[in-house]
Amino acid sequence: MFQDLTEKLELITKKLKGHGKLSEKNISDALKEVRRVLLEADVNYKVAKSFIAAVQQRSLGQKVLKSITPGQQIVKIIHDELANIMGRTEATLNLSGANPVVLMLTGLQGSGKTTLAGKLGLYFKKRGHKPLLVAADTYRPAAIDQLEVVGQNIDVPVLSDRSKSAIDICKLSVKHCRDHGNDIVIFDTAGRLHIDEKMMNELLEIKKKTKPQEIFFVADGMTGQDAVNTAKEFLGWLDFDGVILTKLDGDARGGAALSIRMATDKPIKFISTGEKFDAIEKFHPERMASRILGMGDIVSLVEKAEEAVDREQAAKLEKKLRRQQFTFQDFYDQLQQIKKMGPLDQLMGMIPGVQGKMLKGLNTDDRAFVKIEAIINSMTRDEKQRPQIIDGSRRKRIARGSGTSVQDINQLLKQFKMMQKMMKNVNKIGFKGLPIGF
Repeated sequence: MFQDLTEKLELITKKLKGHGKLSEKNISDALKEVRRVLLEADVNYKVAKSFIAAVQQRSLGQKVLKSITPGQQIVKIIHDELANIMGRTEATLNLSGANPVVLMLTGLQGSGKTTLAGKLGLYFKKRGHKPLLVAADTYRPAAIDQLEVVGQNIDVPVLSDRSKSAIDICKLSVKHCRDHGNDIVIFDTAGRLHIDEKMMNELLEIKKKTKPQEIFFVADGMTGQDAVNTAKEFLGWLDFDGVILTKLDGDARGGAALSIRMATDKPIKFISTGEKFDAIEKFHPERMASRILGMGDIVSLVEKAEEAVDREQAAKLEKKLRRQQFTFQDFYDQLQQIKKMGPLDQLMGMIPGVQGKMLKGLNTDDRAFVKIEAIINSMTRDEKQRPQIIDGSRRKRIARGSGTSVQDINQLLKQFKMMQKMMKNVNKIGFKGLPIGF
């Protein structure tokens, strides 16, 4: 996420930290570089100007310049101001006082609304709600079919009626929820290639007839200032409640995330970070600022682990580790839990200090798991329990069965042996504080 922006900011902050003393000129030169990097990331120029002015004002105080670690203090100021322009605190969701709670997704065509509707449906389903998805895009030929497929994939019901208008289907869905016990309804409204009066009037009418608790503007995170400009136009018509950024797992430069809050005065409420339906997170400005500056995001990482980890399985694993009985089957089970947490490169990016250049050249492709899984699946039960019995002929058989080479088998066995040794050392130290199952 924002890898190019992160790498460039890391270089600048590293220079600042390297100075024992800082002068006004040092700070001014560094902030000129920061401004250039932000503009290259497609941050709105007014937002970039305001950000630099705020950082400069705080950085030139005597308390900073005369401190023992002025560079580190300025990096903290940059972090704080990044969080400020993105909203500082986590935005709340209005999910009370109505039955059902109505959530309305708006935005241009191609911003990812339909897939996002499914992600939100799954997000709320996991938290004990009974969501209903509503196919309110009656213009795009495949839109209704697409949402129905999304609903099937996440096992969430979809209400659609090709004979009714978007306004009528939205009105009908509220009654349907009351009759069938659904407590959240999500409108997947029509997008356009550009804003037009007919489209906006339809959205206004849906808003008037159904009184949504939350209206979201869905912005493509890869479009930078274009997303900001479109959001401002939508705001003039619709006065939405918050923003959801999509496609932040691609080549997003960061411009939309850093600009849209200040440009619209509306909070970012969710971010979409991958293609899978569970790749959605509530937006935390301070955590995002830490990620952008290469400081990691250990809180979000722990939250993902807690959601993915099977506690009963983790307890069993801890007992095995205490007895030094960690097997290939245990290793395989742990891989499955790690995969549930999301793309490997994103997880590593949340670890403090593992950012930017450190990820370059490192194989964080999730397909690396596929080879390991294939090798383990080609082992017999006895081989998984006692890898020391895997001799030359067994290695050749496993390689043939998994479509890999004997060298791949040797490498995995070597890595597993090192892992067992590490577990043995951990066992000597004790398990206090060890995140078993992570």
